[in-house]
Amino acid sequence: MNLGRTAKLVAQAFDAALVEAGGTLPVWLTLLSVKSSELANQRELAGMIGIQGATLTHHLNAMEAQGLLTRRRDPVNRRVHLVELTEAGEALFEKLRQAALVFDKRLRKGLPDERLAEFAQVLAALRDNVEN
Repeated sequence: MNLGRTAKLVAQAFDAALVEAGGTLPVWLTLLSVKSSELANQRELAGMIGIQGATLTHHLNAMEAQGLLTRRRDPVNRRVHLVELTEAGEALFEKLRQAALVFDKRLRKGLPDERLAEFAQVLAALRDNVEN
């Protein structure tokens, strides 16, 4: 219960930080995924973000309408759409990246590296316990 409450509170605070910076969590995750994989296709993006293809299409349509990204057909496989950031998308990515870094610094405040490393190990063990 404590883990769930903490995760929810942290997620809400991170969402609020992204909104304050002019974005949302889905926009941030999409921009981050496109930025970290050159000319990613929509199927790969959905997998990286962890959402269904139809949900991603909804987000991409909105982001394309806002001028944050472009989609074009892959010349090798016309069934695949390639996604790229525009200048506006790059600018928003940088703005949201800064907000994420500030939030991360706030979140880790007062926690020594050794405790954070131990916490990461505990989280990994919890994931393993659930997955296996």
